[in-house]
Amino acid sequence: MRIVVIGGSGHIGTFLIPRLVRAGHEVLNISRGQRSGYVDDPAWQHVRQVTADRDAQDREGTFPDRVVGLRPDAVIDLICFTLGSATALVERLRGATGQLVHCGSIWRCGPSLKVPITEDNAAPPLGEYGIAKAAIARMMQEETWSGGLVTTSLHPGHIVGPGWHPIGPLGNNDPTVWHKLSAGQSIDVPGIGAEFLHHVHADDVAQAFEAAVVHRDAAAGEDFSVVAPSALNVRGYAEIAASWFGQTAKLRTVTWDEFRRHTEEQAAQVSWDHLVRNHYFSIDKARTILGYTPRYEPEDAVLESVRWLVDHEQLTVARPLRAPTAHSQDSSAPRSS
Repeated sequence: MRIVVIGGSGHIGTFLIPRLVRAGHEVLNISRGQRSGYVDDPAWQHVRQVTADRDAQDREGTFPDRVVGLRPDAVIDLICFTLGSATALVERLRGATGQLVHCGSIWRCGPSLKVPITEDNAAPPLGEYGIAKAAIARMMQEETWSGGLVTTSLHPGHIVGPGWHPIGPLGNNDPTVWHKLSAGQSIDVPGIGAEFLHHVHADDVAQAFEAAVVHRDAAAGEDFSVVAPSALNVRGYAEIAASWFGQTAKLRTVTWDEFRRHTEEQAAQVSWDHLVRNHYFSIDKARTILGYTPRYEPEDAVLESVRWLVDHEQLTVARPLRAPTAHSQDSSAPRSS
């Protein structure tokens, strides 16, 4: 098929686009000019690059026409964040393509009431981002169920992979936590430390998107949580991470007020935003309908990310990593630069 990927040069596209090329599809990547992903792969040589500023063209009302003009058999949208943008694209693609697959977020679900969270038992979302993602998913389901465009929405967890900083044990991207854990220093843990974070490797997310295209009819009008097979709580995550450096985690429980006093404001807010949700999701629906089979446990995915950052001198740690390489990449995964 001719598949148009919108925003394919980011985390998911780094792994998705090479997968689609290797499967024999003609792939067009719409981006602001970046020509490849976070890791090298020869498959990018076979990708047609289309330069476009989605935000600007959405404001002009021209972006949906730009997509339709590429004559896609399927569209994968990885960078849609507002209901207006999603609705405009759906209305223009109706009758002009065979499928639209949208990238949502587990934040379309609010704080956990029962775990694991399924596609049917989630609490209402919090915050502008999560509310928008939930609204987009509902709109797309209603579109397909009413006989319109075939749509599918996939909702990844905290995406991890080589080339960027993972959400760490405190629920934020502050790299100092890794130095403290590697040095055997104490870290302050807000709350009770039992709050869950649900990561997923970017290649496992890519696998799910590819499967949604392959299983188009079964996935029509459906939404799927796309996460690792298990989730880490704060204390367990910190203890596992410290062990990678031959250390034992030293954790001090503090109140949220104390945590905020001693943490940079934005980092503290990001921690709160992640940990208050306490997310742990089921992947049973994705397994059953899409055949989703994630290769990475969450700690393996995070370790790969941390190792890449250390090896590329983008993360300072006190002691070298002692953990073995988590995965031997198979032929379906891109080669690291």
